Parts: sequence; structure tokens; C-alpha cells
Amino acid sequence: MQDLHDLSLLLDRQVPLLLLESHEEGRALEMLTRLAIRRGLALQQWTLSDGLRRLGFGEDVAAADTIQPADALRIVREREQGGLFIFCDLHPFLEEPLVVRLLKDIALQHERYGKTVVLLSHRLQAPPELQRLAASFSLQLPDDSQLLALVKEEALRYAKLSGRKVRSDNDSLQQLVANLKGLTFSDARRLVRGAIVDDGAITHDDVPTVSRAKMALLDMDGVMSFEYDTARFSDVAGLEVMKTWLAQRQKAFMTAERKLRPRGLLLFGVQGSGKSLAAKAVAGSWGLPLLRLDFGTLYNKFFGETERNLREALKLAETMSPCVVWIDEIEKGLGQDSNDAGVSQRILGTLLTWLAEHDSQVFVVATANNIHALPPELLRKGRLDELFFVDLPKVEIRAEILRLHMHKRGLDPQRFDLAALAEESEGFSGAELEQAVVSAWHTASSEQAGPGLNTDTLLYEIRRTRPLSVVMAEPMQALRQWAASRAVAAD
Repeated sequence: MQDLHDLSLLLDRQVPLLLLESHEEGRALEMLTRLAIRRGLALQQWTLSDGLRRLGFGEDVAAADTIQPADALRIVREREQGGLFIFCDLHPFLEEPLVVRLLKDIALQHERYGKTVVLLSHRLQAPPELQRLAASFSLQLPDDSQLLALVKEEALRYAKLSGRKVRSDNDSLQQLVANLKGLTFSDARRLVRGAIVDDGAITHDDVPTVSRAKMALLDMDGVMSFEYDTARFSDVAGLEVMKTWLAQRQKAFMTAERKLRPRGLLLFGVQGSGKSLAAKAVAGSWGLPLLRLDFGTLYNKFFGETERNLREALKLAETMSPCVVWIDEIEKGLGQDSNDAGVSQRILGTLLTWLAEHDSQVFVVATANNIHALPPELLRKGRLDELFFVDLPKVEIRAEILRLHMHKRGLDPQRFDLAALAEESEGFSGAELEQAVVSAWHTASSEQAGPGLNTDTLLYEIRRTRPLSVVMAEPMQALRQWAASRAVAAD
């Protein structure tokens, strides 16, 4: 009803040209028809397939070929009575000078005849000649209560057709509604119907499917990508301090007002220490979609395009909220570079402003290997909530990491001396421990006759590996000393 009221106000303002952006053509046409009936206006619709024709009521258009937009606009221009003229999907023709001129002619007749032209399409940009004669309008997206009502409507519809009540629980229902935000009524209805028809239930398993479909509908491929594979904190060994910190803030992120809502964190530390896995685990454990912002595809050679790409990516993240945005190796996009014509500084300014001012439920997890390359403005509190340092795993965590990677490969950890393996792998990162398990598996598989994969095979692979903590001992020690008094240990 609010859309109908706002659209009526625009007509009251006597705006000669309305630009109505919406993917819901049917809903928009229904609203315009209701307004035309209320006001006693003749209503005509143009499409490239049918030309100009009567919509619902009013007199017929002259029997002329009006398939071409210029021909249809000439008919409207020559008409000496008022009315509402809806042109659907005219946007490809707005670069033609003749079409623009005819639209301007009709707009200038508004005071005399009362003709209002509505351009209806998914995306519209008024040419410079028409901008002062036009007003833009977009249909509002459904809010939480409307989406919940829509879900209940579809559940009742399914129960009536199948004779079976839809199974669900309140948590799954609320999570589904949260993930439908940002979609139109028709798109949300289709996704809800698909989730219900699939198995006659609404469960947590439906949420990732809905999120992927929403991602496709919003056309978010590019600098922002949807990460299908998330994780759980049970998949992450160690990092107990960070896990506790996140657990304390999960409820606040979903329910608290903006001033109390957590905004994100920065993870930095040794390469291969599980920072990326931890970022995935935040989304998986909170049951939220995970979006990855790729700075590599963000940069564009044309002036101003890079900043626009970032703004569009952040806007899309807000549309996907509640969600987690993972910015991997953030220093590669925000590092100081004197040869980029100031692009990195403008990108930094855009990101900092958004981090401080956005109102949406978007939790940012940024990861970095080289903390010294990051600008100090990003590290201060208020942009992100906490700075965590991920160090090399301790002996008990190394044992847990080995156990996890053995489970992933179908190996029984009880057949191995995990304590000995953990002691021997002092200085190994999580990625290096995983590679030791993989290498040992290949070694055992290649042996025609032998004991197979056992503790000795793994010990052999560990002893022949030179971890990064040995190869890059000095820089790593300097990083530890820097983090000791400037960051919170994640474990």
C-alpha cells in the first residue's frame, strides 16, 4: 500500500515522465491500472512485441503499426487528450536521438494535455535531455513481516494441495525469512515454494539453497562471489579465544540495534595457520551465507571504475544481509602503492566509510599475511571490532589438526601415535601438517609391499620437511614480537 500511495503522490506532482524500476512488471502494471481507474485516466501500454494497445479499459489506439517505439511515441504526441502511457522495456532505445526527442516533446505537452509517460523496466537511466523532466521510482521490497506472511501463504497452499502440513521450526523459519530479504515478492515466493515442495518441510538445510538462488537472482558474480563450501568451528583446531569472542556476539549480531551490533574482525598471522578456514567457519557456524570480496577482480584500468566496483559490491552485500563478507589477503588491495594514481587510497576511503557507517547485518572477516602493509586507519577500533593474531599451533593443537586431517581422508587416528607426531612437528603450521599427512599417504600408496601408512611413515615426512618457521625464521619472529603487544592472541 505504501508503494501505491507514493506513486499516487508522484502523479499529483504532475511529473510528465516517470522512470519505474522493477523486476515485477505484473505488480507495477496492476498498481498503475488501479491509479488510472481511480483518476479516470485512459491507460495505454507499449511493448516491442505488441506495440501500443489499450490496457484494460479506455478507447482503442488508432489502427496503425506501433511496434517501433518512435511510431508509438508519435501517436502519443499527436493525441490531444491526456492519459497514462506505459512503455515497457524501452531502455535499449533511450540512446536513439529520435526517441529521446519524442519523449521530450510529450513531456513538454504535459501542462496542456495531462499526458504522463511511464517507462517501466528493470533498470533505467534518463538521458541528460530528460533528467529535469523525469522522476525515478522503485517498488519497495518486502519486509520481514511480509516475507513471513508469504511463507505462511505458501505453506497453506502446499497443505491444501498435498493434504500434508509443512514441517518446520521457528529458528529455521526465521533464518529463511532473513535470507529472503532483498528479493522481490515474486522471487521470494518462487524460492519459498521450491524449498517447501522439495521435501514438504522448511529446515536449516533449505537456507544455503535459498542463498545460492538469491545470489544468482541478484547477479552478484564478479568482484563478490558466493562461497558454497563453508565450515564449522568443529573443523577448526584451536583458536579458542576467537571462538569464544564470536560466540558471545552471535546473538547480538542477529538481534541487537546498530550501535551494539558487531561489525567484524581482522585475522593476521603466519601463512597456512587456518585464517581462511576460520573465516568460513564464522559463516557456517552462524548459519549465514558467505560472500568473498576479491580485490584481484576489483581493480579496473578506467578512472573511477574500481571505486564504483567496490561500492556496488558492498551494496550487494547489504542486499544479501544477514551475511558474512570474507576479504582474503586484504593487504593486497589496500597496500600503499605510489604507482596506482591514488586508486588504493580512494578504495581505502570508500571501505573505511562503509565499515563505520553501514547499517546492515554484514559481518566482515578480513585476513592478512602481512600486517605491516595495511594502513593504520583500518586497524583502529570502530572500523573492525578486534584484531586477532593467529600463531603457529601448540603441541596439543597440532595433535588435533592431525586428527582432523586423518578423519577427512578416512584414516583411523587411533592407529597413530599422535603425541609423538605432534612433538616432532614443532614449528609446523596447519597447512604444513595437512601436507605431511597427504605426502605420507602417497608414499604409503606407492609402496608395493610394506607396512602401509603408519606413524613411522608420517614421522619420515615430518622430518624431511622444512617448515616456513625455519625458512623464514627472522621475519616470523619479528611478526610475533609485533603482535605480542598490539593484537589479541586467537588461541
